Amino acid sequence: MMRHFGDIMFTDGVKAEQSARGSRDAYAKMTAQSTPEGLTERERDFITARDSFYIASVNEEGWPYVQHRGGPKGFLTVLDETTIGMADYRGNKQYVSTGNFKNDDRASLFLMDYPNRARLKILARAAVVDADADPDLAARLAVDGGGRIERLFTFAVEAFDWNCPQFITPRFTEEEIAAVMEPKVREMERLAAENETLKARLAAQGA
Repeated sequence: MMRHFGDIMFTDGVKAEQSARGSRDAYAKMTAQSTPEGLTERERDFITARDSFYIASVNEEGWPYVQHRGGPKGFLTVLDETTIGMADYRGNKQYVSTGNFKNDDRASLFLMDYPNRARLKILARAAVVDADADPDLAARLAVDGGGRIERLFTFAVEAFDWNCPQFITPRFTEEEIAAVMEPKVREMERLAAENETLKARLAAQGA
């Protein structure tokens, strides 16, 4: 069974701050609730619908590093109820996240749905392997047009939490805007064609 998100994140220092500011009792009740055995259908659907996310790692000096990852929907793949993964393609060759995970496998993932103002936080243990070492997994994680896969990231999920939507600014991709605008464009085209037909009839009557 997974751990509760608060059991990991609410350290003694955090609990002390919550107590000082009056929120400790509420969060104690939250962490006392049962935790799911794995990712539910809600989380799986949310993860596979994302075209980007943020991932944080920690280096040997304790500095956090946050990286943005993007791709077509489904590039972050749910492998089973407790594991997600992605293929890693050639980038700028800094290898910051890769190097950090070799030293400390703890990862924090932020998945955002800006139009619907939803946010899923995931705590996981990361593993990095060369793509040639596991061709079957590489095939599962490959995305169309991605090019040659260099390595594979898998994340063993230890906890997750949904955030409240407050202060999430709605933002929309070109695809999402097009989906909303397409019916309106079609209606405008229909009205324009109808207008031209009426103008032609009036012109004919005048003649």
